[in-house]
Amino acid sequence: MDLSEHITLNRQLAESICQRLTEEINGLGFSSAEIQHYPHYDDAVYVLIKDPYTGGHNLTGYWYDEAKKQRIGRLQFNSDGTFYAEYDVLKPHPNNPKRFVEGVTAWGNAAQIKSEAKLLEMPE
Repeated sequence: MDLSEHITLNRQLAESICQRLTEEINGLGFSSAEIQHYPHYDDAVYVLIKDPYTGGHNLTGYWYDEAKKQRIGRLQFNSDGTFYAEYDVLKPHPNNPKRFVEGVTAWGNAAQIKSEAKLLEMPE
């Protein structure tokens, strides 16, 4: 299977994952003006990476900032049917001044998508 087939095969699940990451960001309470970009499947740059354990290929997508210089997220579909995604937010928490939102993550498989925000303590 080539790269374009992997991209097509994973589209439906990927769009659900992007929606979950977006919901996780919005659930933190940011105003619409505070978030410049959200994860969208078609905005990622995709490559196939050989899985050293299974010998199969993992579809991996990388999201970049608008200048296409800084990577701001990753979505990887593993050959065993699982996935992992992370997307940078990099902003102080809108409702908790003691927390900083590093980003959001999602993981699981087609039957179950789990997600959470990655929060850090703000330095005193």
